[in-house]
Amino acid sequence: PQVLTRPSPRAGLLLQEMTMAGLHELRFTEEKPLLRGQEPELEHSDVFLSTADTDWKEHDIETPYGLLHVVIRGSPKGNRPAILTYHDVGLNHKLCFNTFFNYEDMQEITKHFVVCHVDAPGQQSGASQFPQGYQYPSMDQLAAMLPSVVQHFGFKYVIGIGVGAGAYVLAKFALIFPDLVEGLVLMNIDPNGKGWIDWAAAKLSGLTSTLPDTVLSHLFSQEELMNNTELVQSYRQQISSVVNQFNLQLFLNMYNSRRDLDINRPGTVPNAKTLRCPVMLVVGDNAPAEEGVVECNSKLDPTNTTFLKMADSGGLPQVTQPGKLTEAFKYFLQGMGYTPRPCPCALCALCAVPSASMTRLARSRTASLTSAGSLDGGRPRACTRSDSGEAMGQINHTMEVSC
Repeated sequence: PQVLTRPSPRAGLLLQEMTMAGLHELRFTEEKPLLRGQEPELEHSDVFLSTADTDWKEHDIETPYGLLHVVIRGSPKGNRPAILTYHDVGLNHKLCFNTFFNYEDMQEITKHFVVCHVDAPGQQSGASQFPQGYQYPSMDQLAAMLPSVVQHFGFKYVIGIGVGAGAYVLAKFALIFPDLVEGLVLMNIDPNGKGWIDWAAAKLSGLTSTLPDTVLSHLFSQEELMNNTELVQSYRQQISSVVNQFNLQLFLNMYNSRRDLDINRPGTVPNAKTLRCPVMLVVGDNAPAEEGVVECNSKLDPTNTTFLKMADSGGLPQVTQPGKLTEAFKYFLQGMGYTPRPCPCALCALCAVPSASMTRLARSRTASLTSAGSLDGGRPRACTRSDSGEAMGQINHTMEVSC
């Protein structure tokens, strides 16, 4: 295998700030190259890597808590993880992720990975209505359904991309089954359960608002709703017509009755639980979930967490800003060692960056909302299964990025 430089998350986002000394420290034996010809078992894998492969296959998978509808493209090869997505309340995988995964630059990523979209029970297009009295799975049970998906397709582990309720489910999944998750991109996650006041307000809102309007207030900010943009109108129509309303109400009720996500920043409480994998938190600067994402950021291990706040973006950054999110996701993958092409000199991190522009992300110079100050020192690379157990450096604050 070739000896390459594995960029850290911060290296990806701040290549201009890296020093040659730092690059020497990050040199490693590449185990997970992306391009054809780097790994013998993938050399002739046309089904997995072909850019012409656009076939999506649907599956209904038996789990301990009922059937789960999944669509998948490609097949797992070697030790490479699958990209597994989970949508928000009121949506399904198409409404939540089609814009993002159909974005041109995203194709350069997804052609190298098997992509697996999970629909929450009864939320897929054309789903049959659950019978009266059906007990919808709890948030913990939704997370416990995912190992059946991993086992069914033979994934070694996954990189999860979740939005809202889906982000909460994937975070739960990573807490319960950490060995199955290599990385997480969590958009609009709220780690807190609803208190009595919030619960009562939600009940009152449910009595005075239609279900689509209740869901829209979860997905979009008040400013977006007041402007009544074409995007909001489109989602109002699709939420009403594409997703079964009875099934949607059950999913929404279960999400609103969720408990606090059991995570704490290491060192803050005895035996603190946290997400062990690299995490990228994403929220729009005009999103109703901003407060919850900031709260989640304060509870995660700062040595493997990136907080991405997207300017000029509302409640659905994967829909309104797919280009910026794709760019950030490329850096996130690079931080885990998935370089788009081999570095010929094994020294220069810039050689690992694709020719497409990936330099628009700029680190926020303001003080962290959840830390004592901004990060000025070097950040160690993300720890993955190919890393040794030795720490490569210390860091005190979460990296925050604005774009």
